[in-house]
Amino acid sequence: MAPPFLTLEDIALTFGGDALFTAVTLAVHPSDRVALVGRNGSGKSTLMKIIAGTSRGGLEADSGKRYRDPGATILYLPQEPDFSGFEKVEDYLRAKEPGFADAAQDHALTPFMEALGIRGDLDIKSLSGGEARRVALIRALACDPDILLLDEPTNHLDIAAIEWLEGQLRRLRSALILISHDRHFLENLTDKTIWIDKGIARTRNAGFKGFEEWRDKILEEEEAEHHKLGRKIVAEEHWVRYGVTARRKRNVRRMKELQDLRAAHKHARKPTGQVQFSVNQSSQSGKAVIEAEGLSKSFGTHKIVDNFSIRIARGERIGLVGQNGAGKTTLLKMLIGELAPDTGSVKIGTNLDIVSLDQRRESLKPGMRVADAITDGRGDFVTLGDSKRHVASYLKDFLFSQEQWRSPVDALSGGERGRLVLAAALAKPSNFLLLDEPTNDLDLETLDLLQDMLMDYQGTLILVSHDRSFLDRTVTSVIAHGLDDAPGQWTRFAGGYSDMKAQIREAEKTGKAKQSATISAGNTQNDVGAQTSSTGRAKEQAPRSSAKLSYKEKYALENLPEEMQALEAKIAEAKEVLDLPDLFQKDADKFNETVKTLEAAQTRLEQAEEEWLELEMKREALEKV
Repeated sequence: MAPPFLTLEDIALTFGGDALFTAVTLAVHPSDRVALVGRNGSGKSTLMKIIAGTSRGGLEADSGKRYRDPGATILYLPQEPDFSGFEKVEDYLRAKEPGFADAAQDHALTPFMEALGIRGDLDIKSLSGGEARRVALIRALACDPDILLLDEPTNHLDIAAIEWLEGQLRRLRSALILISHDRHFLENLTDKTIWIDKGIARTRNAGFKGFEEWRDKILEEEEAEHHKLGRKIVAEEHWVRYGVTARRKRNVRRMKELQDLRAAHKHARKPTGQVQFSVNQSSQSGKAVIEAEGLSKSFGTHKIVDNFSIRIARGERIGLVGQNGAGKTTLLKMLIGELAPDTGSVKIGTNLDIVSLDQRRESLKPGMRVADAITDGRGDFVTLGDSKRHVASYLKDFLFSQEQWRSPVDALSGGERGRLVLAAALAKPSNFLLLDEPTNDLDLETLDLLQDMLMDYQGTLILVSHDRSFLDRTVTSVIAHGLDDAPGQWTRFAGGYSDMKAQIREAEKTGKAKQSATISAGNTQNDVGAQTSSTGRAKEQAPRSSAKLSYKEKYALENLPEEMQALEAKIAEAKEVLDLPDLFQKDADKFNETVKTLEAAQTRLEQAEEEWLELEMKREALEKV
């Protein structure tokens, strides 16, 4: 094996009196592709800065040795690149990188700029988050360093750009060290994993795939050792109190060992706590959540959505993917009635409690307290279902300290702001969640917990995300933009992101890219693949073969909406009666009768909604024939 470009030995660093690292040792060889992983706050970015060295914007450790091959070049790309001192993109890209012999060469810059759609004459201060990330990556890739350090390089990138970056990094000759919450990105690029946990770096000579099983095994072993240590202390304390030798004379050595055991047990660094996700779920919505027909929207000559139709049933989990600027937010706003389409119509279902999470976190106003983000400024208590909790207690579930609820949101880190907007959204009663990039700045363990919570959620979910693994784990269908040359086209696929890619590859092989896959209940001409129901299973249902609706079917289609409205009023009336205090004690017969009335009305409402939806689908299918 070639000698390492860089080695760290027994690196230690202390912040604010607390040891962040105690004994970190690692080596970076020319061929290494390293995943640097750990919980938020474990020190991944700090260790990356120590690897980079002080001459490249990094840090110096309190103690330990750092050795770099004098001939090796290192380039460090932090989460927030520094563009100060530059006016135009071209100025930044052609500037000399410190520690490198020459500025990035034109022949390297041009293809990267063309591939990522970046112009050199752009004002660098006007760049969006995604554009700024692209510019920084172009310069890093063009420099072709011996060691490339990338801290969350996929932040603000859409899926197409992430996949392009993967391809470039595979071909790059540099050794790589990557920090990322994108599982697919780490699995596809790494062959070594360094796990930062409780101030120690553990190395696994394999890529990120399989890391979590390895990590969990280590944590289980540590927990067992900690338990054994506690039992040994109990046994030694028993000897001190009751041992014959202890009563007759003082055994100095054994007493010293007991003191050492107690100290080891007391100062053992325990794993960081876990977020306790819970959702304030409201009553069930109607079965038909959204019915959109022929939606189109343009801004000037730019067509965002063109003739898009969809039906979303209660309990569905839908992922929305597309390039930055494709119009994902515009489509979402039209579907929930916040933005009027140029043409087409949207019908919103009954009894919907919609809660949205915006990726820009615009709800976090400068100067507002952390508590105000949860309570909307109305006191210091939050109501969750039938219970009322102090906001400090609720925030503790999201790993905020007892004092932070009074702090301004401006003082929070990126990960803390991500947890806060999630906490605020989940505190509101909902049966329909719209989550726009909820995974930003969350570590892998927190993503797992969020995924588990969403899988247990009984309502409807629309998820906008560039995290391919998270989409695979949480959604049952995907709406994707730009799969052909026609502007404004959105197409629906069954399954998660990987299922969508497989369907596209299969369609390309057979030459039927325009051909729809199996049509499911609720799908329209824009839907490819089987639509998945709230149970997560595809239900195939083809239109009936009769040439027209019967008189009975026409009558039902016209009168069912009125019946459903009457049933909803009946259900609301029954619930009001049941909410009367001491009703059961005062009139048990009326209570039991009202319960039966409520159950019968709810059952009939579900049947009526199902019948109307089926008849409406048949009517539309016949009109297209």
